[in-house]
Amino acid sequence: MEIIKLSSQGQVTIPQILRDQYHWETGQELIIINLGDGILLKPKKTFPETTLDEVAGCLKYQGKAKTIEEMDQAIGQGIEELWNR
Repeated sequence: MEIIKLSSQGQVTIPQILRDQYHWETGQELIIINLGDGILLKPKKTFPETTLDEVAGCLKYQGKAKTIEEMDQAIGQGIEELWNR
């Protein structure tokens, strides 16, 4: 646990050991989340989060719809290939 002080300008310095641990460089953008009894700092993600519904249209698959069994078989094959590399 580290103890830091809030400056008169509302700034805090994140200890070097934590900046190194999280690979935060100068200029890193952070998101601050109010938890009610404290705050959480998280790095801002490079890309906005999306849902499958938002991006599924870009897939544009034109073939016959695959069955659940065909999808399960493809997943199994992919896992097997990863393990046998």
